[in-house]
Amino acid sequence: MTTRGGALHAPADASASDRGRPPTRLPLVVYVLALGTFLMGTTEFVVAGLLPEIAGDVQVSVARAGLLITVFALGMIVGAPLMAMLTLRLPQRLTLILALGVFAAGHVIVALGSSFTLLLSARFLTALATGAFWAVANVVATRAAGPAASSRALGVVGAGAMLANVVGVPLGAFAGQLMGWRGPFWALAVLGAAAMALIARQVPHDTDGGQAISVRSELAALRSGRLWLALAACATTTGGVLSTYTYISPLLTDRAHLAAGLVPLVLVGFGLGALGGFLVGGRLGDHRPHATTIAAPAVTTVLLLAICLLSTHAAPTVVLIALLGLFGLGANPVLISLGVRFAGQAPTLGSALTVSAFNLGTAIGSWIAGLTLDSSLGATGPAVIGTVIAALTLIPTIAIACIQRRRSPA
Repeated sequence: MTTRGGALHAPADASASDRGRPPTRLPLVVYVLALGTFLMGTTEFVVAGLLPEIAGDVQVSVARAGLLITVFALGMIVGAPLMAMLTLRLPQRLTLILALGVFAAGHVIVALGSSFTLLLSARFLTALATGAFWAVANVVATRAAGPAASSRALGVVGAGAMLANVVGVPLGAFAGQLMGWRGPFWALAVLGAAAMALIARQVPHDTDGGQAISVRSELAALRSGRLWLALAACATTTGGVLSTYTYISPLLTDRAHLAAGLVPLVLVGFGLGALGGFLVGGRLGDHRPHATTIAAPAVTTVLLLAICLLSTHAAPTVVLIALLGLFGLGANPVLISLGVRFAGQAPTLGSALTVSAFNLGTAIGSWIAGLTLDSSLGATGPAVIGTVIAALTLIPTIAIACIQRRRSPA
């Protein structure tokens, strides 16, 4: 194994005899990495519940304060592959520790800062660290679990971010109301520092048994057609779901006539569904990767279409949104696993590109969905856009399955 590791052997769709029996328990390090992604997911979205307080304190409009979310997404899109290349020759354990150190420092800067420009810069810096951590964490978790449980391990790591939406973000918003908006950032800085100690203790030192990987050899992974198909699926599957989820509040209040006070409960239902979807999808992906990546977006498309048609009825809409969380993101751990494998000798770059693809799909999908709110579609517009984008996921996932079938021995 090289400094940044070689290819992950034993393909995700190999037979059980080829890949070995899946372990009954995942290594502890997988759950430690999930704690890291929990912190990353919390910081990405906790700002949404604190925007009015932040805007009033730094004397900007709420709309301008929303740039703190936008700049973080841009940092994730650019930062994941960029930091994967810049830390190419660093041991993975050291990269994870440094990323958490920058993460903690970025939150201290935000907690102390009074200039909006400084806050934007700190958020962008934090996003770069988040992208680096997430990309390397996926590879470390995959290797720790072994090829027989790689998708399952990625499901647990990703579930940390899903749990952030259920627990971390609401707690952060509640703490912000009690202690002021700077309180949650101090808490995240302390937790980030504590996570550094856990990572240092639990993640094993890299073993160097080969040549150091060059940037050129990493970039050679970009010639893989299957990698680009997996990245396209990452973008569309997340873009379809989150373009709808971003504007779910007006759908619930304007179309379904649900009381505004009940909307957070619906969002918790979506978060719980997404948490379960990551865990179940990861388990299924180790045995039926291509069936999972085709079935999940197919069911998601049907659910989104049903939301469009039944959005005037509160009870069915609430149930459909919870199911959307379950199925809508269920293919993600499998797609990450495929992206890592299709990148060949550059698994960290492959992992980083999946992180970028997820965020790019979310950014573009949400932007298009937002434009429809002022159209004749009104509050249903984002769900219509989400349906179309989710359906597009079937093109790359079916193509990957067909290519794999042709490559498989008779």
